[in-house]
Amino acid sequence: MASVPGALPARVDRRRGVAYHPEHMDVLLEARGLIRNYPVGERLLAIIDGVSLDVGRGEFLVITGPSGSGKTTLITLLSGLDRPDTGSVRLDGRELTTLTEEQLAPLRNGSIGFVFQSYQLIPSLTALENVMFPAELRGDPQARAKAAALLAKAGVDRRAGNFPHQLSGGEQQRIAICRALVNEPAIVFADEPTGNLDTASGEAVLSLMLDLQRERGAALVMVTHSAAIAARADRVVTLVDGRISAPP
Repeated sequence: MASVPGALPARVDRRRGVAYHPEHMDVLLEARGLIRNYPVGERLLAIIDGVSLDVGRGEFLVITGPSGSGKTTLITLLSGLDRPDTGSVRLDGRELTTLTEEQLAPLRNGSIGFVFQSYQLIPSLTALENVMFPAELRGDPQARAKAAALLAKAGVDRRAGNFPHQLSGGEQQRIAICRALVNEPAIVFADEPTGNLDTASGEAVLSLMLDLQRERGAALVMVTHSAAIAARADRVVTLVDGRISAPP
């Protein structure tokens, strides 16, 4: 696991490659023994191979590692977007792997936020409507007010009536962050959120995400190749060939 100045240490069992959360922090998410196989020709390839991991409430955790190491697959398992072939994921004490899709959908919408590299805004909705959408799904009567307040904090309120194709990449990602946080989730997963942005836009987006994450007390789990971003994390976990890598 990468050593980052100022990062919280993690206990790592060298025999199993398990990254446990420091004992003094309150654990929000617990994953144990995750295995995810994909067919490649006539054989199964283990993309995630026995990963166990804890995430604390309010923690900023970075998952790093070489391309193809399974980082994106891991966060899809942790967030309930995909199911492991073996293993368990518990969010705030609730087992995700046994829930039906009908049970998972409202849980993901209310308790989990997502920020993707490619923004994934709905092209037919304005910036304000994109941010409102998750709150409207919950029937929140304050959806518009909450969305407008987030856009103002993100500095893109003047773009509230614009459609995604009328926005820069940095503006789109700011709006995606607002959308991820509108329901005040307990945890946000971000997959290379600055990967498509120039340096200045990427820094602005990262600062916004961290400011809002800390303000709202959400855990943030981010996949990134950036050493500069990793240096700002509370903890860093390195994934190699689908396994958590122990420090030397």
